[in-house]
Amino acid sequence: MKKTFNKIPVLPRFDRYAWWICRGLLFIWGSVMLFSGYTTEFLEAIFAIIFTHLWDLFQWLGGKTFITLVPYRIQTMLNLFICFGVVVGSTVNKFTTFEYIDIPEHFMAGFIATAGSYDLAIIIQGKRPKDKVLSPALAAMFALAFGVMLLVGWEFYEFTMDRLYGLNLQRSAFNTEAGLIDTMIDLIVGAAGSLTGMFITAFSKAGFFKKGRRKK
Repeated sequence: MKKTFNKIPVLPRFDRYAWWICRGLLFIWGSVMLFSGYTTEFLEAIFAIIFTHLWDLFQWLGGKTFITLVPYRIQTMLNLFICFGVVVGSTVNKFTTFEYIDIPEHFMAGFIATAGSYDLAIIIQGKRPKDKVLSPALAAMFALAFGVMLLVGWEFYEFTMDRLYGLNLQRSAFNTEAGLIDTMIDLIVGAAGSLTGMFITAFSKAGFFKKGRRKK
């Protein structure tokens, strides 16, 4: 039997260019870090570039599973977030004393996680995101819950890395409340991003932002 593959959709020009610009910036940043003696940051850039290809991998390796229905717009938002977090966030954390770069990063993470989870609620049922097969309110609640769960999962990751490898991602190296405060601020900011993502996505899916929307 001849094996067939799903045909990868043609990406809009904006998304295609945005993806390659992000990958290019990550490659340049990683190369600069490597030649500057920062091997860990170079590996971080390589892993980040791999993550910018998740949507492509979904299409090639997903077969007939629901994963092939993930919208490319989610990958665009993810790529922009990865580029900002790695290129801007890592640079600021490493070479400046600015302590608040985590705030936009966690807000963006919450927004993207929830926006993507809204479509996931529909995709899990084997439907395409444009199909209206689920109550918008139910999809929004699932998106918020799933998005916040991902944020909590990230804090689990930071805690685990700190304990296993002696890092200080949660700023808990000293016997103070700094670690607790850092973790709670991350969760609060991320939850605010999730709420924003939930409302904007739900209103957008309902056609609230469309021009010329008819009034009933």
